[in-house]
Order: sequence, then structure tokens, then C-alpha cells
Amino acid sequence: MVRILSNGKRRYDPVDKDRLIDAALEPGASIAGLALAHGINANQLQNWIRLRQRRQGSEKASAVVASVAASAFVEVVEATAVICPPEPPSLPSQQKLARIRLTALLPNGVRLELEGADMQALSAMIPALGAL
Repeated sequence: MVRILSNGKRRYDPVDKDRLIDAALEPGASIAGLALAHGINANQLQNWIRLRQRRQGSEKASAVVASVAASAFVEVVEATAVICPPEPPSLPSQQKLARIRLTALLPNGVRLELEGADMQALSAMIPALGAL
């Protein structure tokens, strides 16, 4: 149902508009044919489709952020020891610790790589990843 305002703008019934968008998103549907059959400009129908897809995309992104916040664990893809060149002899033997490479895949798809870290940096990084 279309309501035409005094300034010439058209207002469409939201339920009918949603049905038309659903029909246009069906496989094999012709947007131009549907628009023509319902007396709507094809560009207007295309804009409605784009707006819905953006809205659904932002809702999905919000859901991902919420699930990341709810998750206390981050998937660690790989943690391996890295062979480092010998340290200068002037350093005390306690500081000559093995260096580590940490690779983590965050729930939002970001891949984090930490290379050449010592155990102190690694022990600080793991709780920080868990807080994401």
C-alpha cells in the first residue's frame, strides 16, 4: 500500500515493503520485474535491499562483538620455540631464557603473532587475550 504525501513523497507500508524485499532476494527473482509489477522504481527497490543487507551485516557484527566479549578463551593456533642467536656474555645467565613465538586466532578473525617474546611477555599476553 502506498500513501502519497502532500509534498509528493511516497510512504510504503513496512510489511508490504519487507515482503517485496524478501521476494526480490529469492534466487532467480528479477528486481526490475518485481518493481514494475508493484509500481515501484527498480532503483528504489535495490536501495531497500542494500539497506536491509547493511542492517543485517551490522547486526551480525554486533553479535560477533557480543560473543567475543562473552568468550573467556582465545584459540591459540601455534606456540613454538624460536632459536635465537646467542646473547652477549655480559648478561646474567638468568636473563638468557628461551624466546617463544605465539600465534593466536581471535574470534573476530584477527590473527595475532608474537615472536621473540620471553616468558614474562607471554605470561602478560595470555591474560590480555583472555580479556578480549
